[in-house]
Amino acid sequence: MGLGTATAERWVERWERQQQRYAIDREERFTVVADVVEHVLAGRPRPVVADLGCGPGSLAARLAGRLPYADVVAVDSDPLLLELGRTHHAHAARFVRAALGEPGWTGALALPGPLDAAVSTTALHCLSEDALRRTYEDLAALLRPGGVLVNSDMLHPDGSTTARIARHVGRRRAERLGTTAHEEWDSWWTAAARDPELAGLFAARRREHRPPRNRHNGLTLPRHRTLLREAGFQETGTVWQCSTDYVLVAVR
Repeated sequence: MGLGTATAERWVERWERQQQRYAIDREERFTVVADVVEHVLAGRPRPVVADLGCGPGSLAARLAGRLPYADVVAVDSDPLLLELGRTHHAHAARFVRAALGEPGWTGALALPGPLDAAVSTTALHCLSEDALRRTYEDLAALLRPGGVLVNSDMLHPDGSTTARIARHVGRRRAERLGTTAHEEWDSWWTAAARDPELAGLFAARRREHRPPRNRHNGLTLPRHRTLLREAGFQETGTVWQCSTDYVLVAVR
């Protein structure tokens, strides 16, 4: 028996609230990512966009709503989150299971041709530096000339005084928005594991999914930009920032 739509809706909506605790101005950054992609895709009749580390499809669904003419491929290695997204956002994207940076992961995407854009939000910081380097190199090979990678993520502060001030500004912003009161990551997973309708997906997750060993690879913005240039991207730059959260754009 497949996952019920009501169950998927309940857990995806709870996921959305939980994620607001960690991503300051989450909706605004989604809008900025879509702004960038819309600009790059202008005039292309059927562009292809990959959402990397898509989770239950939060960004993929917003892109599909904003850009209905695009083919969106949503990629993640977690079978539970993928099934939540596949059920709740059935018409938004094609959901694909693949582990970023692992050998052969790009083959699972079954792309019809070059990518026009790749996007990610609060996901790539979980990859080790070696896995991230391989992912950037693979994306440079997949993207057409002029295509972009748009990464909205929490990047590690560089230890400077201004970085410490930026983190303080971010904490105060979160307090004003009231998002610090939202459910924590561990609480969401603990509660979901108690739902009998998700039991089979949790069993698959235990068998097949290897979560990252830590939740942040510690890489700074300058290090990301260096890795991107070494991978073959021609330009890199930020188009949005709040605290130490950025939307980083890399042009192939």
